[in-house]
Amino acid sequence: MSHAARLTYALICYAVFLLAFLYAVGFLGHVVVPKTVDDGLIVDPGLAVAVNVSLLTLFALQHSVMARPRFKVWWTRVVPQPIERSTYVLLASLALLLLFWQWRPLPAIVWSVSEPVAAGLLMGLFWIGWLVVLASTFMISHLDLFGLKQAIQGWRSTKPGEAAFTTPLLYRYVRHPIYLGFVIAFWATPTMTAGHLLFAAVATAYILVGIQLEERDLVAFFGDRYRRYWREVGMLLPRLRGAR
Repeated sequence: MSHAARLTYALICYAVFLLAFLYAVGFLGHVVVPKTVDDGLIVDPGLAVAVNVSLLTLFALQHSVMARPRFKVWWTRVVPQPIERSTYVLLASLALLLLFWQWRPLPAIVWSVSEPVAAGLLMGLFWIGWLVVLASTFMISHLDLFGLKQAIQGWRSTKPGEAAFTTPLLYRYVRHPIYLGFVIAFWATPTMTAGHLLFAAVATAYILVGIQLEERDLVAFFGDRYRRYWREVGMLLPRLRGAR
């Protein structure tokens, strides 16, 4: 594959990611998209839970296994290093799109907030969550995170530099602001159905497990620098001053 072809491939992968990301916003926020978390074929609740949990598990396994350093060592023997990250992003995005397509709604109402101000505050919190997710990717390296930087470096025939440990902006207060934004967006809704609750609960559980796996890799890579950061900064919530 030529350098130009790899860069084109990376751009296509990024476009698929943008589609999946924007659809996720509409899927949970009931905005624009043709099918939301509460739309679709109504089936037996037990079957719906089994299907939905399977879809979430498929995404979680793909997202976690392919992110591990040992897998990457093997994977880059098959996929060229400049497009390894893009391929990871593509497969994660396709897993999400499959989830949106095959999701089975569970329409029973768990809670419903009809008071306009309270409902508006919850929707405002929903949008803040997604804003935190997106903004946090730019606080580190958006292009790196989604594979474009690696493809550009391959196109320019430049070697990637050594990863630097930095804590910009929100990262000074929480170790994982991207995940924090997701958790906020998953749970902030004026009307929580059983299906939405299932999505939020399973996705949050995966985030908590994924953080443990990710931090194990970060400690292995950065050593004492990350251990100090772990002691000083909260995982998803700011740590009280003096807390250890």
